[in-house]
Amino acid sequence: MTDVSGPAGAEGFGALETHLRARRQAGAKLLIPYVTGGYQGWQRAVEAAAAAGADAIEIGIPFSDPVIDGPVIQQASTAALAEGATPASVLEEARALDTGIPHAVMTYYNLCHHQGHERFASALVEAGVSGAILPDLPYVEAGSWLADSAAIGIEAILLAAPTTPDHRLADLCGASRGFVYAVGLLGVTGERSALASTATQIAARCQAVTDRPVLTGVGIGSPAQAVEACQVSDGAVIGSAVVRTLMSDGPEAVGELVATYRAALDRG
Repeated sequence: MTDVSGPAGAEGFGALETHLRARRQAGAKLLIPYVTGGYQGWQRAVEAAAAAGADAIEIGIPFSDPVIDGPVIQQASTAALAEGATPASVLEEARALDTGIPHAVMTYYNLCHHQGHERFASALVEAGVSGAILPDLPYVEAGSWLADSAAIGIEAILLAAPTTPDHRLADLCGASRGFVYAVGLLGVTGERSALASTATQIAARCQAVTDRPVLTGVGIGSPAQAVEACQVSDGAVIGSAVVRTLMSDGPEAVGELVATYRAALDRG
């Protein structure tokens, strides 16, 4: 398996951030699809997405009481849990992936807290994971997780919301690792008919205070919307559209969908 986890890079960035910065420097707009771990065919979907031009993969560890996941991702997570998926089983399956690009996980702080920061972060490293997103852990309460994850080699990716106040935003962006996740709207994940105005607003605010890659996610429903978001941000995270495609058409179709986003972003 390609080693893309843990500390790397001459500037002290982790493997995920090093890779994203290099892609940005090369002129690319960044693309990170989200795939629900444990759902039938999810590993093949990850491989197909990587082959189609994804810059990194966000792997969801299913959780029974999500707070940011919309109906599509909740449906996939419920199905995965019904089939017996656990954090340990998802990470064991992630360990077998060989995509050549970094992986990050998205789950909820309860799982991290239950295992303990060091044990949780170490399990991610052992699975070849570079970063972690815990959307229900506020920045103001994340100090110990930020320190513990960094010590073990996991990049803790923080979310900047449209409601994040200016006096806190610079500190949040500075503390985030891997990239800054600019949350496009107030609400749960899901495809929308139009990109929310808050998506470009929060990305612009982040860009003004950090050189770290800024990716917009939540509410992007089409390649055209991804292009619109990337007029301001460095890239886009695509979740519900990918998971919906996985559930309706299978893992190979995920690769086809990601290819349409890649082509649109490359055209600009």
